[in-house]
Amino acid sequence: MSDAAGQQMSVDEFLAWADGREGKWELHDGRVVAMAPEMAVHARIKAYAVAALIAALRRKGGDCGVYADGLAVRTTHRRAFIPDVLVTCPPTPDRTMETTTPLIVVEVLSPSTAAFDHGAKLEGYFSLESLAHYLLIDPERRVVIQHSRGREGVIETRILRDGELKLDPPGLAFAFGELFGD
Repeated sequence: MSDAAGQQMSVDEFLAWADGREGKWELHDGRVVAMAPEMAVHARIKAYAVAALIAALRRKGGDCGVYADGLAVRTTHRRAFIPDVLVTCPPTPDRTMETTTPLIVVEVLSPSTAAFDHGAKLEGYFSLESLAHYLLIDPERRVVIQHSRGREGVIETRILRDGELKLDPPGLAFAFGELFGD
């Protein structure tokens, strides 16, 4: 990261810099930030979220794509986040590194990133008109915090500990336990 340390970048400059580079990076207010390796529980819960979303999309039908850990979400000229999982409808073109039109974003909480996920990322993701749902999965408390854009753009929050998770749009439903491998 030494060639990016201290530099201010736009998202376009960041994507060009990151292309083909080892590691996982985000752009926070123009600064390149390296993402730390994940705990096994984080990676496992992320995989369950991908599987649950893919299965729900197959049951529903339609033209959406599910992406794990890699597609950037541009929220401003100097901010690009890499969510754990995201859904776009229609799918994002294959040769693209970013989207500005996520429909669903999922972050698996970890102690080192929870405050940022609840704060700057929540605000940034919901600054995008396309975003309908932002899910924060807390593996330690076995809780899902579902932020959804309601009527007239109001963000509604639900805390789930069991039952069924409903994401409309795009009209998906799956059991809470699927996010934890039940």
